[in-house]
Amino acid sequence: MLLEVSGITTGYGPTIVNRGVSLTLGAGEVATILGPNGAGKSTLLRTIAGLVKPRAGTVRFGGSDATGQPPDVMAKRGVVLVPEGRRIFGDMTVEENLRLGAYARRDSAAVDADVTLMENFFPILATKRRDKGGSLSGGQQQMLAIARGLMARPRVLLLDEPSLGLSPLLVKEIQAIILSIGERFGASVLLVEQNAGLALSVATRGYLMQTGQIVTSGPIEELRDMSLMRELYLGGAAVAS
Repeated sequence: MLLEVSGITTGYGPTIVNRGVSLTLGAGEVATILGPNGAGKSTLLRTIAGLVKPRAGTVRFGGSDATGQPPDVMAKRGVVLVPEGRRIFGDMTVEENLRLGAYARRDSAAVDADVTLMENFFPILATKRRDKGGSLSGGQQQMLAIARGLMARPRVLLLDEPSLGLSPLLVKEIQAIILSIGERFGASVLLVEQNAGLALSVATRGYLMQTGQIVTSGPIEELRDMSLMRELYLGGAAVAS
């Protein structure tokens, strides 16, 4: 497995958020973490990315221990987080935001080529290259945030709520982007997403979290039919594919 999370427990001060969480992510795979607000999903991604130090458990990446390593080290190793809320730099141009994603790289010619690659993959960014990040719409900012993450050439891209606040049409665009990341960039994706329809449409495997713990996991086809999924997301109705 490319990424192995085993028995992770994390918290803030006296509050425990994740309790003995374990999951795996294979090369080229898209997996999703589902669950209600407050389940600990974002904290788990932040722990994997090195922004939160675990109190117990291990994170292994590429077969070696990566537990508690800082985010810059994790990014250099190939684990990159695209955080909830996009967190782009509003006073910097689109191109400057993209290049910031490659801050740890020293292959300047390849970085130049990747800026062009991102502008081809996200055509709207090419038309906005000189515009300030803060002037972009919510959907454009989300595309910029994903593109900035990909500029690091990650092996694992951690996506935290990429559809948050977006219209159904833009959610469809984000869906297509996630489905293309593995083929175009060779990265695996671990997705946290409140939009169950989006998550279930792009992932092949899922983990369902409640109160900081994984309560069930399995192939997406199995999760989609689980009564617990229907209860959490649609009040007993079937989850759309």
